[in-house]
Parts: sequence; C-alpha cells; structure tokens
Amino acid sequence: MAEQTTTAAGTTGALVTSQGTTTIADTVVQKISGLATREVPGIHSLGGGAVRAFSAIRERIPGATASAGQGVSVEVGEKQAAVDLQVVVEYGVSIADVSRSVRRNVITAVERMTGLEVVEVNIAVGDLNLPGDDTGDTGSDTGRVQ
Repeated sequence: MAEQTTTAAGTTGALVTSQGTTTIADTVVQKISGLATREVPGIHSLGGGAVRAFSAIRERIPGATASAGQGVSVEVGEKQAAVDLQVVVEYGVSIADVSRSVRRNVITAVERMTGLEVVEVNIAVGDLNLPGDDTGDTGSDTGRVQ
C-alpha cells in the first residue's frame, strides 16, 4: 500500500508510492518559504544584518540576483518540514498580525506545492525598517569619491 502525507489543509500527496519516491530538497522548501514571506504586506526584507549587507553587495554586481532563500532556514524530513525565518518588518505594523499572516502564507504555500506537512514556522524579528530608511540607496549618493 502507498504511504502518503496528509497536509493540514486536508489534501493528500503521495511522496512515497509503490512506483517510486519523491524527494524534496531543503533549498526548494527554503525558496518557497522565502517567496511566500515576501508576499506579506509589512515585511520589509529577510535575513539578519550580515546577510542583508552581503545581499546589498551582491545586488551591485551585474547579473547577480538576490537569493530567494535569504533569511530562511529549513529542516525537511520525509513527510514534514520546519521553517525558521529572520525578518525585518516595516515600522507601524502590528508584528503579531504580520507574523500570523506570514505563518499562514508559508504553511499554505509549502503544503500546497510540496505535499509536506509544515509542523512549525518560527519567526525572529531582527530589525525594524523606519520611514525614509533607504539603506541601499543612501550610501551610493554620499560617497567621498565620484
């Protein structure tokens, strides 16, 4: 008999069947989680200070793109996944409401796309983006040498 995973939404996805096994890489769940988090209003960016600084440098390199999994770490098993997020929220939003929306969006996206059950989504709010705080643009205009 085929072994199946059941998601919180009640749908059933066969990851292990008599015809073969579907393995989902950690990076797949990481990217899905990162993109789902960025969709939520009130989220400014993902990642801690060092990760965001490295990303800002990478964005200045022609042809380089920001990582969809930045600020996201995951653990993926055969049937379940756990997600840890580091986020920066916009000033003035309710952090509790944004966190609820992020959890709901991440769980829905990961479970719908992978069939894995998301057992937890941990969110660490590491910073607050203040109005007029354009961290990526101000440094290029005020350089000493042009």
